Amino acid sequence: MKRRQFIHLAKTSAIVTLAAGFGARWQVSQAQTPSESNLTIRWLGHTSFLFTGDGLRILVNPFRQIGCTAGFGSPKIETDLVLISSRLLDEGSIDGFPNNPALLHEPGVYQFQGTQIQGIRTIKDRERGRRFGQNVAWLWTQGGIRILHMGGLAGPINIEERILIGRPDLLLIPVGGGPKAYTPTEAAAVIASLNPRLVIPTHYKTLAADVNNCDLVPVDNFLDVMTNATIRNVNSDTLTLTRSQLNDDGLTIGVMSYNFNS
Repeated sequence: MKRRQFIHLAKTSAIVTLAAGFGARWQVSQAQTPSESNLTIRWLGHTSFLFTGDGLRILVNPFRQIGCTAGFGSPKIETDLVLISSRLLDEGSIDGFPNNPALLHEPGVYQFQGTQIQGIRTIKDRERGRRFGQNVAWLWTQGGIRILHMGGLAGPINIEERILIGRPDLLLIPVGGGPKAYTPTEAAAVIASLNPRLVIPTHYKTLAADVNNCDLVPVDNFLDVMTNATIRNVNSDTLTLTRSQLNDDGLTIGVMSYNFNS
């Protein structure tokens, strides 16, 4: 992807408001009201997801197939916008796309095709950024659902960042440990502080891993510490949600599946 395709920082004075309402009783097949939009979430592996809704496709963190992502298919699919959390190869591989998507890669507040997208600067590692520098957590609303994708993050969330984030409806958070992702216990603490309605865990060890070059733990290690949450196995790499499905009945964790036979 060429430099001319980058969307440069364009701060706005808009204030991001908080969304309200969610809970554990959501179903992929639940009918939506005639006036309600929806959000489709497709897991491409690791921290890479494609979000489709409101006539917009947003792809987060395309990776190079190496190490913990070696066995996943290519995430280089058609999209309108690419968001990356860092320039590391497992979350910021931006060459080889089939069309000409725009790219956001720095903290700031942006407008893209009528959608406000906020990149929140966070410290990527437990060494105050000395090892991996900064991480960009991405916050936006799509299909009526307030989404926070935390990227690959092991550093703490401070007061200022929590104020910027507010309460997300949907939180995508790394849980597999290693030097640039929360351990299961760290992830549980961050989830408690942000109080999301639905959590999708990311950045954990799967069958895609080169076992000699992946320092993550499986998602089950995270699920074991989330004793107060309702666990839902999606049994698919794709999930469609509507805002009315997200009630306030408690925390739900949605575990996506990846078809390694396709």
